[in-house]
Amino acid sequence: MSSRGRRWAAVLAVAFIVVPLLELYVLIQVGQVIGPWWTILLLVLDSILGGWLIRREGSRAWRALRAAVEQGKLPARELADGVLVVLGGALMLSPGFVTDAFGILLILPVTRPVFRRLLTSYAASRVVVRTHGRPGPTAGDGSVVRGEVVDER
Repeated sequence: MSSRGRRWAAVLAVAFIVVPLLELYVLIQVGQVIGPWWTILLLVLDSILGGWLIRREGSRAWRALRAAVEQGKLPARELADGVLVVLGGALMLSPGFVTDAFGILLILPVTRPVFRRLLTSYAASRVVVRTHGRPGPTAGDGSVVRGEVVDER
């Protein structure tokens, strides 16, 4: 198995084995401290808060994306925010305190810039730039393609 395959196997093992076991452990511990009914009520309130937060931050991210596109700007930051809000929302859908806490961290505008930087650096590390001797657009054989941009607005 390649190193990439092993990495994905480890990610899947954490996602489908470690996280649910951690969630069960935390739920049992919280239930023993505050009782089962209070734990269930806390989970319901957590879901309500998460739904409200997702709706608010999701619409804010959508408005920012539309404004950037209308202004003709590259909406990199706005797209990253949208991805983080959707990912945080998906985590909020799963029952449990650990995934809800991580989901809220992805959604909150105060903590989202940290995760945006992590997402941006990860995406940048995955981009491969190939140049053949000289910078600039190249054809498949490595020769530089010359041209000009015509704006027909």
